Amino acid sequence: MFAARDPSADLAGLPELEVDGLRDDDARVLLEGALAGRLDPRVRDLIIAETRGNPLALLELPRGLTSAELAGGFGLPGAAPLTSRIEESFRRQLDAMPAATRRLLQLAAADPSGDRALVWRAARRLGIPVQAETAATEAGLAEFSGQVRFRHPLARSAVYRSASLADRQQLHAALAQVTDPQADPDRRAWHRAQAAAGPDEEVAAELERSAGRAQARGGLAAAAAFLERSVLLTADPARHAERTLAAAQASMQAGAFGKALELLATAEDGPFDEFQHVRVDLLRAHIAFASGLGSDAPARLLLQAARQLEPFDLDLARETYLAAWGAASNAGTLAGEGVLLEICRSALALPSPQGAPRPLDLLLDGFALLITDGRAAATPTLQRASKGLISLPVGDVLRWGWMTPGASLAVWDYEGLHATCVRQVQLVREAGVLSELPIHLSTLGIACAWIGDFAAAASLIMEAESVAAATGSRLAPFAALRLRGLQGREAEAFPLLASAIELAAASGQEQAASMAHWGAAVLYNGLARYEEAVSAARQATANPLEPWISIFALPELVEAAARAGDVELARDALARLAATMPPNNNDFALGTEARCRALLSDGAAADDLYREAIDRLGRTKLRPELARAHLLYGEWLRRKDRRLDARKQLRTAHEMLIAIGMEAFAERARRELVATGETVRKRGAETFATLTPQEAHIARLARDGLTNPEIGAQLFLSARTVEWHLRKIFTKLGISSRRELHAALARQGQDGQPA
Repeated sequence: MFAARDPSADLAGLPELEVDGLRDDDARVLLEGALAGRLDPRVRDLIIAETRGNPLALLELPRGLTSAELAGGFGLPGAAPLTSRIEESFRRQLDAMPAATRRLLQLAAADPSGDRALVWRAARRLGIPVQAETAATEAGLAEFSGQVRFRHPLARSAVYRSASLADRQQLHAALAQVTDPQADPDRRAWHRAQAAAGPDEEVAAELERSAGRAQARGGLAAAAAFLERSVLLTADPARHAERTLAAAQASMQAGAFGKALELLATAEDGPFDEFQHVRVDLLRAHIAFASGLGSDAPARLLLQAARQLEPFDLDLARETYLAAWGAASNAGTLAGEGVLLEICRSALALPSPQGAPRPLDLLLDGFALLITDGRAAATPTLQRASKGLISLPVGDVLRWGWMTPGASLAVWDYEGLHATCVRQVQLVREAGVLSELPIHLSTLGIACAWIGDFAAAASLIMEAESVAAATGSRLAPFAALRLRGLQGREAEAFPLLASAIELAAASGQEQAASMAHWGAAVLYNGLARYEEAVSAARQATANPLEPWISIFALPELVEAAARAGDVELARDALARLAATMPPNNNDFALGTEARCRALLSDGAAADDLYREAIDRLGRTKLRPELARAHLLYGEWLRRKDRRLDARKQLRTAHEMLIAIGMEAFAERARRELVATGETVRKRGAETFATLTPQEAHIARLARDGLTNPEIGAQLFLSARTVEWHLRKIFTKLGISSRRELHAALARQGQDGQPA
């Protein structure tokens, strides 16, 4: 077998296979998978054209470039790193060309949009003759047909870097002059900025306006790039300080944590007033928390910043106290003794807001009361907050929305939790706030796992991991810990649980350790290894100030302790669980409590409680909780020698658990059925094996009526890429249209709908 870049006469007559580049649709999928953020569609398509679909080139081009350097397509020409050998090769070709041709190529390289008409308008301003195009085309370095395309994106970079700084400024000035300020104001502003030789307030202000437009359409990386360039062109100290802070904020939200810290370090050398210094400290704390690298520091930093903000901006102070509460809750005891209580007392001491309390006020007060006065005192406030948070304005969602699901969780409001999470993931995706997106995806993943939609949970986990990897965040795998515990596959779950506990200790995320212990308790209850489940559940419920995981791990402790014969421990856990019950008729809460009480009851009382649990949980979407109620009831009936009744409950449980994918619990139900004298084939859970998590996600969105562009906007894919995925999905499912998706997904038991 021989491989050659160009055919050789020496190999004539032998069988040949010509390896072409990827098709455009496939190349888009590959390139978008390698990018950390959004890219201007024109620039993306030009990269695909210039790489000729070469997979290695598509993967290598974004490597080593930050989202700010990609910046939605602005700043690409000279950004690609080049080896000296490659650069020298292109430079030799360039040196052999006429001066006018070199000048034309450098001009074309300075604008990555590939707009031939724009390049020639600028060329005429620079006095470049039409004949200059011929030599470039004959040399094969670039094409000037419908679109200006270089032989390779690295050739574009090499050509651009061959121009001197003064020449580049002249090229960008010409491009700015011929760019329509109405049709493409942002590209014009960018070219003007590159042409500027020194501070220029007019251009800096234009860049600031471009940043606002970029941010409004979800291009935070581009907004950060515009603002960073604006800073360089700003001479006035006060404006320089404000623009530096804005650039750091945009960089942080875009997930460029290192760049944000660099900007803050630069900003601190400037003449900041006291309020600006506090904002620097606040942003630094946010970066530490969002990156997951802050140990216990973010809670203390945020508490300090909130106190300093009180004289300047009470609303911002309240937001900061809320963030401090979240950071302290996440760090747990690692935040230091009394820090969470100190945050709560400071927040409650703030002046009351004028007029009706906003969702922010209710959420902060509810969380603070939860710690200072207990759950009963906090519940009415948190219930009011939970209702108002479902329609939170997008600006609030992007600043502190990651805290809002906690209100629903604290009062057992699953419906509010799911509705809030779905909306907020969509808003954060559309805004392109990569720093916050993994947190929202993880919370929605937990909500999906709770109703037994494991395919959706897996898809969200995959997306969260991808975004976190792109930004360098070390967010704990909360959703994966919940999903693995429910799936009951010990070989897959145990390494994740162990690594999460190690990460929690290293990064100061004690809440992650609690989540891992909760997942382990569920896993071991499913495996009927109750002593191990007791140990895990006790650790998950050990922190009395942890407001969520400790609640939902209590049912695991009740079940494990009751099965292990430790009735006193089970009763104590039940009493703690009963103290968390909301005052209204909540089927999720009361059904869970009834199931736990049944475990510690006997006779008619136990029978009634199991039936109540099944009735109440059956009115919710929480299929795993309902299936477990059937299982426990069936086990109790078998032990009471009511075999026929037991079989009915155990069959229902087994079928539900198999359909959901809860393999350990399903095997537990199978063994119980066998003990009643029934023959049950041992089988694994029916899974969505034919579709990848991303395909499963796209399939459900299409089933729900979203168009290809709408699906693409939600998942950062082009409409054509979505169409490509759907063709594969239809083939795998053996269907031919969207109308058949609902039935096809339902047949798999993974349609995201309650049974």
